[in-house]
Amino acid sequence: QVQLVESGGGLVQSGGSLRLSCAASGSIFSISAMGWYRQAPGKEREVVAAITSGGGGSTYYVDSVKGRFTISRGNAKNTVYLQMNNLKPEDTAVYYCQAGQYSSSSFVFGSGSWGQGTQVTVSS
Repeated sequence: QVQLVESGGGLVQSGGSLRLSCAASGSIFSISAMGWYRQAPGKEREVVAAITSGGGGSTYYVDSVKGRFTISRGNAKNTVYLQMNNLKPEDTAVYYCQAGQYSSSSFVFGSGSWGQGTQVTVSS
């Protein structure tokens, strides 16, 4: 099992920026992709961005964050970041990272236990 710890959330005004970090531990040898999810109050958890752990770093972004968020990998296989720019009130949510695999051009997550997440609040 993979354990995940997120950090970097906070309160920011609309248009501001935040950078989230995630570190994985445990069975990280099984990871070939990492991603970020978010869950807003009263809504289902949704995937926001994903990146492969090796190779060319294939990425995925949900339409609502394209051009504003950037996912990147750290030098270590077990770290991933989410740079969030031009934040909007609708980005307010608890953000979680996940670990998984990339196969046949698809990301499949669920290798990690859900962590505490990190709260992002964007004021208007």
